[in-house]
Amino acid sequence: MVDLYFRSTPDAREAYKVGDQVEVFCDHDKNGDRIRDWLIGTVVQVESKMIAVQFQENVYLTDGWMVPDHVLWYPKDSNNVRVARRRKRSRVRSR
Repeated sequence: MVDLYFRSTPDAREAYKVGDQVEVFCDHDKNGDRIRDWLIGTVVQVESKMIAVQFQENVYLTDGWMVPDHVLWYPKDSNNVRVARRRKRSRVRSR
């Protein structure tokens, strides 16, 4: 049997869990145009090194192909994934 050596203790806490809202820097459609920007999605699967994020909008691979199931996979430590920021809605004042 192979001995496993860790440089640090494994962290049992997960950075992401299924159902989390995240922002992903990816190619997607916005107002009829294809852009590369941050898009909010939902984590639908978490594995040991990767997470799957599903979107409501069309998303594209870097080589231009649209992803039919709207799911992109990312490494957990990717700079292209971050926890979704809460955006403040402006109140409409009535007179």
